Amino acid sequence: MARYTTSDLSRRSGDIIAEALRKPVTITQRNKPRLVLLSIEDYRRLMSRSDARKAETLADMSDEDFSDFRHAVEAYAEGDER
Repeated sequence: MARYTTSDLSRRSGDIIAEALRKPVTITQRNKPRLVLLSIEDYRRLMSRSDARKAETLADMSDEDFSDFRHAVEAYAEGDER
C-alpha cells in the first residue's frame, strides 16, 4: 500500500486521490499510520463484508451452519453435566 504524509496530502492531493481511486493509500503523521484513503467502492465492499452485527434467525442458517451450531450447543450441555 502506498504511503504518504499529511504534508504530502496537502501538497499533492490530486495525485494522491487519483492513486486512492485505484488502490488504498495510507496517510501517515509523525511516521505513524493515521488514515487510509480508499475509493467509495472499496469502502462499500469492506463494509458489506464486515457487518458482524447482522441478526439472523435459525431458519435463515444454512444446513451446515445449523449443524455446527447444534453440535456446539450439545458440546456445551455435555460439559455442564460433568
